Amino acid sequence: MLTLKSVHTYYGSIHALKGVSLHVRAGEMVTLIGANGAGKSTLVNTICGLIKPRKGKIEFQSKAVEGLSPEAIVRMGIALVPEGRQVFSTLTVEANLEMGAFIHRHNGQQVREDMVRMFDRFPILKERRQQLAGTLSGGEQQMLAISRALMARPQLLVLDEPSMGLAPLVVKEIFKIIQELKQGGKTILLIEQNARAALQIADRGYVLETGKVVLQGEGAMLLEHREVQRAYLGKGAKQIWEA
Repeated sequence: MLTLKSVHTYYGSIHALKGVSLHVRAGEMVTLIGANGAGKSTLVNTICGLIKPRKGKIEFQSKAVEGLSPEAIVRMGIALVPEGRQVFSTLTVEANLEMGAFIHRHNGQQVREDMVRMFDRFPILKERRQQLAGTLSGGEQQMLAISRALMARPQLLVLDEPSMGLAPLVVKEIFKIIQELKQGGKTILLIEQNARAALQIADRGYVLETGKVVLQGEGAMLLEHREVQRAYLGKGAKQIWEA
């Protein structure tokens, strides 16, 4: 469904992604793990059209997407749940969901039906539908951010650090939601610092270090990999691959 081939992305003269290649098949949950500064968010922004790669190919459903605008990429079927949630804090929960459905705004009946589905999935959002998004708890805002992305009816859902800044019990609930989405057939690319939680629910994973993929494999295999355990599961060195 999604394929990156030798993607290089720069911030000015800074070489942020150095030939990254990966793929996500339809129905899979693939996770990308790595430390701060590894290039995870740069990769997300490159896929979603917020940054243009200097070299390499990005294909979605066998169509090139590098160089397209973020709106065009959403229309193709990729929706992002951004790092830090980034809800529209001065708008109501309901208005946030409507913003997520902007590419379908001419089909009011569909938008209303999708909103009902979101409220069925997240009853707490239904209770707070007229509440300003900025007054929600962190976990509720993350539920809203996920729902807002789903309102676009994406074929691929990209989640960027969904556990960031949340209490452990809330993180557990968010990962349960992500797993339920996967079990419902949603294709997911999960970018996450919480390596253990991500690899436990992912079909496959990639490890990113200083802009390069240094390891890949099935989620269960990566969980047991000695170097992953040392670097990301609290058993030793912070970085053990060469740049």
